[in-house]
Amino acid sequence: MSRPPARHQKPRVSSGRSDRRGRPDRSAQAASSGWLAAPTASATLTASGALALPTGLARPASHRKPSAQRKASPITSALRDKRIVAAVAGSTLLVSAAAAAPAAIRWSENALRPAAAGQGPGLNDLQANSPVSRGVVGDPVAPAGNATNQWAQIPTAQITAARLAAAHRRAARRAAAARAAAQQRQAEQAQQAQAAATAAAYANPLRGISGLVPERVDQGVDFNGSGPVNAIGNGVVTEALGSGSGWPGGGWITYRLTSGPAQGLVVYVAEDVTPDVQVGQTVTSSTVIGNMFNGGDGIETGWAMGDGSTEEPESQAPEAGGIGAGGPFPTIVGLNFDELLQALGVPAAPNAGQAGSGALPQGYPSNWSAAVKP
Repeated sequence: MSRPPARHQKPRVSSGRSDRRGRPDRSAQAASSGWLAAPTASATLTASGALALPTGLARPASHRKPSAQRKASPITSALRDKRIVAAVAGSTLLVSAAAAAPAAIRWSENALRPAAAGQGPGLNDLQANSPVSRGVVGDPVAPAGNATNQWAQIPTAQITAARLAAAHRRAARRAAAARAAAQQRQAEQAQQAQAAATAAAYANPLRGISGLVPERVDQGVDFNGSGPVNAIGNGVVTEALGSGSGWPGGGWITYRLTSGPAQGLVVYVAEDVTPDVQVGQTVTSSTVIGNMFNGGDGIETGWAMGDGSTEEPESQAPEAGGIGAGGPFPTIVGLNFDELLQALGVPAAPNAGQAGSGALPQGYPSNWSAAVKP
């Protein structure tokens, strides 16, 4: 039995409205389903029952199946794999964070809660385990295994007391050093003042002589003139003879110096001089020990023998060469005394620059300019 031929019906022209209530327009359905309708074409059924598309209807390019399946490039595969790895890693991190969140919350609550006796760590423990307490900035590091830094266990009062004690010790050392330095300075100043006073105590003994004329260096130093003769410095008179001494003019005075660089040495003044002092009398540089007169011989002054037993110059002592009144002149002892007089302001003798005879005994300064310098 053959199938009756399909009935050909004239397609209804859509006016853009739904022909039934609630049913959308077929054109709208076709557009939403991806079919595009030509304005003047209609679809027909073939003899086999298949739907024949009129000219003008076409499936959009997005719905077309590609003619051949393209193989993905290596770069595309690598990017697709990285996206997969990143997605997996991100999921792992989210899961780990979610698992660690309760522990972090519990730790923060315990850390911020004030610690009580015998309970868990508190805020002080966090401070004790901070980088500063652990020794990052120079403090000693707590032994391994200690939850609390050992320095954090020391009471603040003890630390403060130790620092104060160290500061006191440093201040005491500085004060002691300052006192020692001040004492040293005072000692040096006192020594300098004593040396200056001693040097100032020595004075020119012939400063009062009128018409002073230096003559020569022999056993001592010879001068001519007239006037008062003073002591060089502090001393004690050992001899005072006005006549019968055996010297021309008869005068002979000796005194031992008791201070200054020539302390212990004996000075004599002889010939045309009259003593104004007595044995045992103390003298200073201001004391007039005798008066020089014009007797034709002048005066001679220099170093005398230290024992005071004889009226003899030091040049006659064996250790000085044993040189008496006959020379040879100048003597070393006489030149030494002339240097002392020059240091005190007395003019030099004419033969002061000549070579001397004899020797200078021990105990006589050889640089009087430095010895009596104020």
